Amino acid sequence: MIKVNISLLMLVSIIVISCSDKAQTSDPPQFQLSDSLLRTLRIDTVAKCPLVKSLTLTGKVSYNEENVAKVFPMVSGNVKGISVQLGDYVQRGETLGIMNSTEMAGYANDLVAAQASETSAKKTLDASEQMFKSGLIAEQDLVAAKSQYQLSRAQVTKAEHVLQINGGNTQSQFFLKAPVSGFIVDKQVTNNMTIRTDNANALFTISDLKNVWIWANVYESSINDVHLGDDVEVTTLAYPDKKFTGKIDKVMNVLDPTNKVMKIRVVLSNPGYLLKPEMFASITVANRTDEQALCISSSSLVFDNSQYFVLKYNDQKDVRITPVQVTSRYGDKTFITGDIHQGDKIISSNAVLIYQALNG
Repeated sequence: MIKVNISLLMLVSIIVISCSDKAQTSDPPQFQLSDSLLRTLRIDTVAKCPLVKSLTLTGKVSYNEENVAKVFPMVSGNVKGISVQLGDYVQRGETLGIMNSTEMAGYANDLVAAQASETSAKKTLDASEQMFKSGLIAEQDLVAAKSQYQLSRAQVTKAEHVLQINGGNTQSQFFLKAPVSGFIVDKQVTNNMTIRTDNANALFTISDLKNVWIWANVYESSINDVHLGDDVEVTTLAYPDKKFTGKIDKVMNVLDPTNKVMKIRVVLSNPGYLLKPEMFASITVANRTDEQALCISSSSLVFDNSQYFVLKYNDQKDVRITPVQVTSRYGDKTFITGDIHQGDKIISSNAVLIYQALNG
């Protein structure tokens, strides 16, 4: 039921027209819009528009899974020094945590051993070259010394590469670093946690959130009303007056076996990082048809006693309450049927105020 706003009703004048003189008061009062109110009113014309059958779905915001970096452990060890939390912004190369690792110690030792072997092989080669020049050894002994040096040099290169791949630290530590700049959207590690290399979960997931995915649920009865490429409007609880527009770019052609719903995906740009993962969202899908239907501005509608009404404007003294049926809504347009025709004029501002005055 509509609540009467007394302060606004004072803007409307009710003029009582007498049939003869002031003594005669038996005629009912006649409604008339005041000149001052009429100048402020917006009066629209009922038009025919291409019918848009809208469907409202529920869903949630998710990070773009094709634009993320996952940080997995390269070695096993004990974690310490975790200084970032879920939702923090990190720069590429920033240290997220440190792992004390016996494997890193082993890689460092392998490098030291390979370097010692290389040094010994180099000395043997130098001595062999001098002895060969003096005729003290055969050429094949010199070739063997060269081969041993090359082999030891290859072992050093291998040990350096292995250590570099695993962070390059020679102090038994592995530094967990951010491979890209972005927000921590998932975190599966805490200080003092022991990590194994066969851990299947990423320790950190980083996304720049410059664009996000909206996943919506489509029930079986509505599957025929959504199509790839359909326009959508997305609203959230956090920003009820802000509409994000996009298109359906993915339709999952299978039903979830548990919920019996089909998933659709919308990709939205996210300036200012307004949309955050796990936000609930309302998704309105526009299914455009070749049909024509009467359409009006949504602000023209008045809802009272479970019925929609519009105010048909004929002239300043002739404004009529007309019941209508709403068939669909999209954006600021509402599609209607009822005792109304193309070209009719309707009041589309202060409609509730005038409706209250007409109801006395």
